[in-house]
Amino acid sequence: MCERHGAHLSRRTFFVAGGAALVGTVFPAAAEAEAEETRTVTGRFEPGAPDWYYLPVTVPAGVREIEVRYRYDRPQPPPGLPGNALDIGCFDPSGHDLGDHRGFRGWSGGFRDGFVINAGDATPGYLPGPIEPGTWHVILGPYTVAPQGMNYAVDVTLRYGPSGPPHIPVPAPERARGRGRAWYRGDCHLHTMHSDGHRTPGQLAAAARAAGLDFVASTEHNTPSAGLRWGEHAGPDLLIIDGEEVTTRSGHWLALGLPVGHWIDWRYRAEEPDRFRRFRDEVRAVGGLTVAAHPYCPYVGCSWGFGYRDVDLVEVWNGPWTADDEHAVRTWHDLLCAGHWVPAMGNSDAHSESDVVGLPQTVVFADDLATRSILAGLRAGRAWLAESSRVGLALRASGPGAHGARPAGIGQRLRVGPGAPVDVVLEVSGAPGCEVRLITPGGVAHSAAVPASGSAVVRWSTRAREAAWVRAEVRRPVPTDTTPDTMVALTNPIFLGV
Repeated sequence: MCERHGAHLSRRTFFVAGGAALVGTVFPAAAEAEAEETRTVTGRFEPGAPDWYYLPVTVPAGVREIEVRYRYDRPQPPPGLPGNALDIGCFDPSGHDLGDHRGFRGWSGGFRDGFVINAGDATPGYLPGPIEPGTWHVILGPYTVAPQGMNYAVDVTLRYGPSGPPHIPVPAPERARGRGRAWYRGDCHLHTMHSDGHRTPGQLAAAARAAGLDFVASTEHNTPSAGLRWGEHAGPDLLIIDGEEVTTRSGHWLALGLPVGHWIDWRYRAEEPDRFRRFRDEVRAVGGLTVAAHPYCPYVGCSWGFGYRDVDLVEVWNGPWTADDEHAVRTWHDLLCAGHWVPAMGNSDAHSESDVVGLPQTVVFADDLATRSILAGLRAGRAWLAESSRVGLALRASGPGAHGARPAGIGQRLRVGPGAPVDVVLEVSGAPGCEVRLITPGGVAHSAAVPASGSAVVRWSTRAREAAWVRAEVRRPVPTDTTPDTMVALTNPIFLGV
């Protein structure tokens, strides 16, 4: 069986060579079947192919396991053009329409060459469960197609017999042993072998503990499968929050604080803003947060295309400091100056074992070390960013006199009249040889050097009419490959005025 797919096809139209309609891969009824049977479908994607192609597979009763393997050619593209890349996932007979949670059974993008699903187990990235009879769909996503086109082959193997014992999820608890109302350190953008990461969940949890983190968020690409096992690695010292990195063709966003097993669809582009808002609203409805991730990431499909009006936070610092992060901070600063504040956060986006978990990290003020408390602190912007747990920081602003306005901290408002004097104090530690900058809508308003001890107390005075807000940066005068210096810490603003 062979199919061709080109730019002239709609996203849900299937054709085969010669114009015949694709009827799917049909297996015999269970009574006629052997213990195992494999069918192969071959096809071709042309440049400009639709984002998604659904290969139907008719599964009879009596199947205990389905296995899918795929391959495609990788011709050398002309200089400057991307080569072939093909993603893969799966829906069961419950449905594969946009947002259909019932039918989603897994996604691995282009990281694996196939998957296996049965009642009690599944390849990481996929959801175990019964192999119900009916029409399953293998979803193929031609991420990039070289000018020469892409030939592919999909092998579908069905294995018959008793389904075996069901899978028993082990989710992480929603609370860990905290310190009451306090600042907690976390990393909310992380990957394991459940998507395109190289660490196991256990290795990631160990790396988080070694980095001095209090919490992490599980954000696998387009799948909630890791959440079914995080309870094996959480503990009283480490809160694990369920989430997903929603990987669209127009940018990636984090859905933080999802219920265990809850899946958020990614099959839309920036030209379809209503679809994005639909799933943004779905995340908010279950108490979660939406985060624009690495907005200036230079890879195909990674840069942010949905704007900032419809998200709860923006990830301004992603992994080791680069020009992409500098650009993100500048955009965020411009939003602040325009009167639109989207709280900032920073995460490591760690994939490989060489990626440092907690570089950077978000330090959030929360009522407790519990999922809802951490999310509430992030939503309110009661957070600052650091390159590691060695860095300490406190920023506060106060008005005149003992009976004046109540002092305000990061993410809060100091309610004083426009002419009232405002005292700003920044305390920093673990930052030897760095420069502290206090920044307002007018730019850098005050700077000071941190001595070799790494600790400093910086004071500055202003009035609310002169600065609608103030935020802090701590930078090391050491260049990276793409920037003249290195960010060490960054705060959300304190707002000044009634």
